[in-house]
Amino acid sequence: MRPSIDEIVEKVKKRSNPENLGMILVHNGVVRGSSRSGGKVSGMELSYDREKLEQLISEIESREGIEAVEVWLNSGKLNVGDDIMVVAVAGRFRSDVLPAFEELISRIKREVVLEKEV
Repeated sequence: MRPSIDEIVEKVKKRSNPENLGMILVHNGVVRGSSRSGGKVSGMELSYDREKLEQLISEIESREGIEAVEVWLNSGKLNVGDDIMVVAVAGRFRSDVLPAFEELISRIKREVVLEKEV
């Protein structure tokens, strides 16, 4: 079951040193009704590699200025409007968090998630 964004933020705060916590970015990915090329999509089949996800989270968390990372990924048959993922990255400054956040989301989609539009 998907945790709420508030629950994810609280978890990140508890895992972080408040002296180093200046920003938490959250992304909530949702199944769109159209593909990037404009075609109609009725849903998707989604699975992911848990081991690769854990390795990626550890890598991002080890970076200077990053305090905590939380990721929830959905799986199975998803319909338009269903949540795909919730990602939170917490850290010191925007200059630390923004690049890590963007890279994490891109790499989850490219290296961790296996999806098929239907």
